[in-house]
Amino acid sequence: MTQVLADSYGRVATDLRVSLTDRCNLRCTYCMPPEGLEWLPKPELLTDDELNQLIRIGVTMLGIDEVRFTGGEPLLRRGLVGVIGATTALSPRPKTALTTNGIGLTRTAAPLAEAGLDRVNVSLDTLRPDVFEQLARRRRLDDVLGGLAGAAEAGLTPVKVNTVLMRDINDVEAPDLLRYCLDHGYQLRFIEQMPLDAQHNWRRDTMITADEILDRLSADFHLEAADSETRGSAPAELFYVDGGPETVGVIGSVTRPFCGACDRVRLTADGQIRNCLFAREESDLRSLLREGASDERIAESWRAAVATKMPGHGINDPSFLQPARPMSAIGG
Repeated sequence: MTQVLADSYGRVATDLRVSLTDRCNLRCTYCMPPEGLEWLPKPELLTDDELNQLIRIGVTMLGIDEVRFTGGEPLLRRGLVGVIGATTALSPRPKTALTTNGIGLTRTAAPLAEAGLDRVNVSLDTLRPDVFEQLARRRRLDDVLGGLAGAAEAGLTPVKVNTVLMRDINDVEAPDLLRYCLDHGYQLRFIEQMPLDAQHNWRRDTMITADEILDRLSADFHLEAADSETRGSAPAELFYVDGGPETVGVIGSVTRPFCGACDRVRLTADGQIRNCLFAREESDLRSLLREGASDERIAESWRAAVATKMPGHGINDPSFLQPARPMSAIGG
């Protein structure tokens, strides 16, 4: 019998974000230091079979109807195609998506589509090679742009693009990025920089806010708010561009929080349940798996974990503390 993942504030988690690895092949300044991080030891990571079991429990027993694969960089997970195939073979079949930096997507897009993946989100913060190298510390812009094209060709649509604007680095590119996405049929989403960097260097006074993003875009485009009643639990506020039907999204996680409608729960690559990107507590499902616990026992523990979800992320509270794990080790 299916039971839902409900918290004490009336929210129900139906969207599962699954981190497949904490490793990444970029070193973006807003995520990690130039030398990278100390990666999780392989024995601590969930195996493909363990991932498949937890996803199956979530979908068939706990009402999960959408699974988003994240990282780190999920394309670095060797068993990725098999995990996606196992997920899309479930009944009821969940919607599936993957968030990636796009490197390697030209090679993997077709196999991912064949495995049943529905669509992708690709991170793209700049169209300038020099700025890309400054931000990501790698010369891989052409690979990312090629990955976007490969995803579209493979039918992983709508292809969504995630962009973080950094003050005095790439913030002037907002109109160019939107024009590029409109020209190629991609759906662009600007995301406020969040306090999830490993270096803990995030500062509110240097963050580009949602209002600033809209101001920069409005200098070149006419923006009109889309019907907010259709937003539901979607994190992005949508705006019609020049009368539509094309839209651009702004995800104001810091200045325009949407916690009251959140329907997400996160599974880390080492088998921990997190109720929020900014949670400081986790619930261990990996140990239950490896102790041979039944599916029913794991589902019960999962429900208990979600029941403790806080009302909001607390970024705007004076007592806010950044989580110990950086974004790469949590999964977006």
